[in-house]
Amino acid sequence: MAETLIIGAGITGAALAFQLSRRGETVSIVSTHAEGGLASTASFGWLNASYHLSRAHYRLRHEALEAHRRLMRLVPGLPTEWPGCLWYEATGAAQEETASDLQALGYRVERLDRAAIGARMPALGPVPECALHFPEEGAADPAELARALIAASGARVIRATVRALDHAGGRVSGVVTDRGPIEAGRVVLATGTGTPPLLQPLGLVLPMLQRPGLMIATNPLPPVCPLILATPDQEVRQDAAGRLHAPAALARQSDHAERLGAFPVVVQATLMRLRTLFPGHEIHFARQAMALRPVPGDGLPVLGQGPLEGLWLAVMHSAATLAPVAAELLAQEITGGPESAGLADFRPSRFG
Repeated sequence: MAETLIIGAGITGAALAFQLSRRGETVSIVSTHAEGGLASTASFGWLNASYHLSRAHYRLRHEALEAHRRLMRLVPGLPTEWPGCLWYEATGAAQEETASDLQALGYRVERLDRAAIGARMPALGPVPECALHFPEEGAADPAELARALIAASGARVIRATVRALDHAGGRVSGVVTDRGPIEAGRVVLATGTGTPPLLQPLGLVLPMLQRPGLMIATNPLPPVCPLILATPDQEVRQDAAGRLHAPAALARQSDHAERLGAFPVVVQATLMRLRTLFPGHEIHFARQAMALRPVPGDGLPVLGQGPLEGLWLAVMHSAATLAPVAAELLAQEITGGPESAGLADFRPSRFG
């Protein structure tokens, strides 16, 4: 019997497996998909706190950036970089309001004029009049990060699909899978959009938004995008191999679209935006990844004790940013530590 059974092998489940194993817990992971998960594979991987929905959300996201850095010290060689972000999704008074609001929270913000932008991004085609630079922000491939953390945790990975939670007397006792039952002392659901069907038989309705995500990667290019770039038309970053990574949705973090357009049309529109940003380069489609993003109904993370004793929930967007800090705080609670004040606004109990 596993002491802790984590359902889901994306970045959330992987970070939890790592933190629990550091505390001496025996951990197994059950996943339909290979290590790295599904939603994590289709993530843009932008690590930031400039996007937030409340002060508590900002604090959690900001602490998550430090949690990523702590992970890098614990596990050398993680695929996490800190290039900073050049942001001008908003312009004019709205951009200045964003800068002032973030600075009031203590976030590092630099205001750049056109000359400074051109100096930092010489390959950028249309250079805006002004932009904000967020030097604390980074990027990682969450699926690659998940695989590294699972390996470092030593957790056993079981390829199976969980059909239901097994429970008796108000306490979880394991799961029922397509390969048979698995007993466990406790169960953590890091199952993204697959969480509501598992909770419904327990009387808990977890609302999830319909947020499809499509991530596009291009052919390798010379270094053209040294910073994460967030424009009114496109978010994009460049990896170490020279590939541009770009979400098909505009303003992806605050995107409210419930459906994607026709795949060829969406891909071509994204490529055209990239070619406008970086003129003079042959930019072509190389591959894509698509998944439903795990966005709870109010947009905020769902973290903490579930409706059964021994059942824990870890469902959130964006897990690329939040998973390391969520894992630290949940692992503390799961292993008998005090409740974290940092999770107070994100408890599953808010849904009744």
